[in-house]
Amino acid sequence: MRFSFSDRFKKDYKGLPKPIQSAIDKQILLLWENPNHPSLDIKKMWGRKNVWRCKATRGYRFTFQIEDDVYLFRRVGTHDILNKF
Repeated sequence: MRFSFSDRFKKDYKGLPKPIQSAIDKQILLLWENPNHPSLDIKKMWGRKNVWRCKATRGYRFTFQIEDDVYLFRRVGTHDILNKF
């Protein structure tokens, strides 16, 4: 498994408060170690091909796309914002 981060994800991430960035980092590491861990609360995004969302905190999520063995991180932000994309 390899991870890649879109430019949009990087921009979104830089705009987040430091505590949220830390929570995102923790969940990404957990995804690397155990993609089936229940605290990730991974769900397929409705209407999107191969796009998944992962819970980082109560109000923040990130999305990623799986292509072969590459996880492409697409967006990160509040639950409401990510539902628009």
